[in-house]
Amino acid sequence: MKKLYVGNIPWKATEEDLKKLFSEFGDVDNVRIITDRETGRSRGFGFVEMNDAEEAMSNLNDSEFMGRTLRVNEARDRKGR
Repeated sequence: MKKLYVGNIPWKATEEDLKKLFSEFGDVDNVRIITDRETGRSRGFGFVEMNDAEEAMSNLNDSEFMGRTLRVNEARDRKGR
């Protein structure tokens, strides 16, 4: 299972929209769009967990989705703050 970072997500996109997009390349285990704590609005990035991550990454990075160009990379572990 690999975790992918997905950046430049359109503000109106839902987790279900992302799941549908990524499921074209394999089984999606989890999708999470990060939201602002105060407003609840999307922050424009999120994470997708799936097995066939390499194919999804190569096909969806720099692709257009709902009018925006997605950035898809392997997620890195978060450093301590």
